[in-house]
Amino acid sequence: MVLVIYSLLLSTIHYPLSTNTEKMSSNTVSSFNLPTDAAPLRILIVEDDPMMQLGLEQSLMGHPQLEIVGQAEDGYLGVQAALKLKPDLVVMDIGLPRLDGIAATQQIKAALPETRVVMLTSHKTETEIIAALSSGADAYCIKGASVERLLNAIAAAVEGAAYLDPQIARQVIENLKPPTPTGNTANLSGRELEVLKLMVDGLSNPQIAEKLYLSPNTIKTHVRGIMNKLAVDDRVQAAVVALRSGLV
Repeated sequence: MVLVIYSLLLSTIHYPLSTNTEKMSSNTVSSFNLPTDAAPLRILIVEDDPMMQLGLEQSLMGHPQLEIVGQAEDGYLGVQAALKLKPDLVVMDIGLPRLDGIAATQQIKAALPETRVVMLTSHKTETEIIAALSSGADAYCIKGASVERLLNAIAAAVEGAAYLDPQIARQVIENLKPPTPTGNTANLSGRELEVLKLMVDGLSNPQIAEKLYLSPNTIKTHVRGIMNKLAVDDRVQAAVVALRSGLV
């Protein structure tokens, strides 16, 4: 599964020409262009850091072809805002309270498949990169990069191409071969596989409990058992192992 994801990405990836890693500023960048008769691109920002949220708003709103239509400070509110506003594009952090950006992206993409999602995050681990791309994200950009790099990511997403920040592109290329999971995937029970599939789909413990007609405490026990058997530390890693192993 990972090999397929990487191969598809490599065939469509856009790399920015600049390798400038200056901090994001409010300077307007002219490298991003929509057709002159096109309506402004409607953008929703989902970011829990108030300063980062403000910086993004100031950086993007200075561009005449971009319009900030809303902001949300956690993944749950981000999904609700997306469903209400139906933006053209969402700039999404990963480490969000209540509902992480990966699960939020899955829910947004399921309801609004035409909405593009650009992950803008400080997370650089292979696990998080794969999980984000598997969730349906169209671009992956690292915080602290220049405004131009973010605009390149937005432009690539709008064009329907995948985009990886140069800081992580090499990491993806070097991991083309599918790794071998370290956990014991064969020992998962039928119920644990059901729970794992719903975890991969981005459902929270209460949502899984409701769907399977079980108590939240029972689901919590199953999740703990799944992570122990797969030898992982969190739900995102469990989802990645599930995708790599073909369990779901």
